[in-house]
Amino acid sequence: MPARPLALLVGAVVALIAALFIVPPVLAEHIAGDGSVDQDNLAASFRTAFVEYWRAGRRDFTPGMDRAVDYWFRFHVVKAVIAAILLVVVVALGMLVWRAFLRARDLGTGRRAALAAAGVFVTMLGAGALATVMANIQGAVAPFSSLLTLLPSGAAGGELGDTLRRVREGLDAPASDRTPPALDLMIDDFARYHAALAVVAGLVAVVLIGLAVVAWRRFAATDAADRRARRLSAWFGVLAVASTLVVLVVVMANVGTTADPKPALAAFFEGGW
Repeated sequence: MPARPLALLVGAVVALIAALFIVPPVLAEHIAGDGSVDQDNLAASFRTAFVEYWRAGRRDFTPGMDRAVDYWFRFHVVKAVIAAILLVVVVALGMLVWRAFLRARDLGTGRRAALAAAGVFVTMLGAGALATVMANIQGAVAPFSSLLTLLPSGAAGGELGDTLRRVREGLDAPASDRTPPALDLMIDDFARYHAALAVVAGLVAVVLIGLAVVAWRRFAATDAADRRARRLSAWFGVLAVASTLVVLVVVMANVGTTADPKPALAAFFEGGW
């Protein structure tokens, strides 16, 4: 295995993983923002803005809510970009490791096992990077719905508790009743939140199907005597098919929520308090 490319790729992976945790909050605070919302005060700022927004009685965001949503949008965009770069680097590293494994005919059993373990680890890391990209695209498309997870998960008192009670009452009201403007936007944004994941997961499913086809074609075209290459192709083929099925379940679940978001949003609020 070429030592220099390996070292460069491993170093890039380590740096990008660190950047995933360090860079997004810093850039989100300082790029096109006024600095009033940051990672430390985000939850408190959003909860205060949530009460103000509900009381305003309008669909458009209040200034405080605008600032919180804008910050969270920038956060997700930055994190999605870093995760996408990480995914590309991890794929390159995985190709290098698996090729080295296939060529390691003269190495001892221990070295081959180490290469196989490294390949599995890098593959899992790639799956994590892909999931991070998907989640942050979803958050960037609908940052308001993503912020809802910052509302308290237990009993809330005061103005926030009263607001949450009114939201639940609005969601439980008959369809014939007038929906408050803020709740109307909340329902629409929640639908957008799940539609984004359905689309992204659908695209991922298409890619995974393509990878499965390639893997099984390579399996069929590989000489039967090359058992290592055939086992690796079969392993990737099974993994791609299994991953496709999981992703398709995600697509179907999110399509259903997109089509009828109100019950899912009601369940979300009922489950939180």
